Amino acid sequence: MARKLRVEYAGAIYHVMNRGDRRERIFLDDADRRRFVATLGEACAKTAWQVHAYVLMPNHFHVVVETPQPNLIAGMKWLLGTYTSRFNRRHKLVGHLFSGRYKSLIVDGMGSGYLKSVGDYVHLNPARANLVAADAPLKSFAWSSWPAYLLARSKRPAWLRVDRLLGAWGIPKDSPAGRQRLERGLEERRGAEEGDEFRLIRRGWCLGEDKFREELLTQMSEQMGGEHYGEERAETAEALAERIIAEELKRGRWQEADLKTRPKGDPEKVALAARLRAETTMTVGWIAERLAMGTRGYLNHLLYRRRKLGEE
Repeated sequence: MARKLRVEYAGAIYHVMNRGDRRERIFLDDADRRRFVATLGEACAKTAWQVHAYVLMPNHFHVVVETPQPNLIAGMKWLLGTYTSRFNRRHKLVGHLFSGRYKSLIVDGMGSGYLKSVGDYVHLNPARANLVAADAPLKSFAWSSWPAYLLARSKRPAWLRVDRLLGAWGIPKDSPAGRQRLERGLEERRGAEEGDEFRLIRRGWCLGEDKFREELLTQMSEQMGGEHYGEERAETAEALAERIIAEELKRGRWQEADLKTRPKGDPEKVALAARLRAETTMTVGWIAERLAMGTRGYLNHLLYRRRKLGEE
């Protein structure tokens, strides 16, 4: 089986996530969490990585990392392998700790708001998982980069870079006043309804402007040739599907929210579903969920009826 493709280039920003094997815990206590953060710091020293955000959840972690050199693969191999060895040695265990391959979302650091979206997503993770009491501040969760964001520069890890997210929040200076403004902003964001950008972070392979996505797809196609398949090819297909959806929404002057409010059998939604079936490899189930068209069986019925009407 061909190795799956990773896109690497100097200056790339990734949202990286990995879960425990069989969704089991990867941190059994605070000593494990301290060890993971220390190991992440060592990885940054070895690779020159700059971390924009991280969070440690009970059975998975998220890291937003910038790679000045094209070395995500080597760095992640060292990070995961080293932490696994240290975890197993401490707890007298053997075998895998993480579940297969880590997921990496490529983030457009130059686009409008994409780095902010992924940083907010990571820092709000504990609140979404109810690991922070509703009346407690986000900074009360110790195992993320968020508390460090609110400290003076001299008290932060050298590998944690905060200026990009501060700038994305429109805060020009890393000062006490700027950090207070940042904290107020994210606490307000915490109470707001999740936006579409969070859905793209969970399900996508790339978060960025259309031109950025096109450039990455071209690079992936050149590297994949005819022999790579699996996750990256599926991700590329999903990117194509998302572009088609964006085109049709723009053509029909629809908003993303209209997909949820329009009837499941809306003729324009059915036409969009038919185009996705014809031009992409996405499944009927994926299309039904993405376009808010009910069950897979119901969408199959709609597509069948559309074909029959076209034949008559």
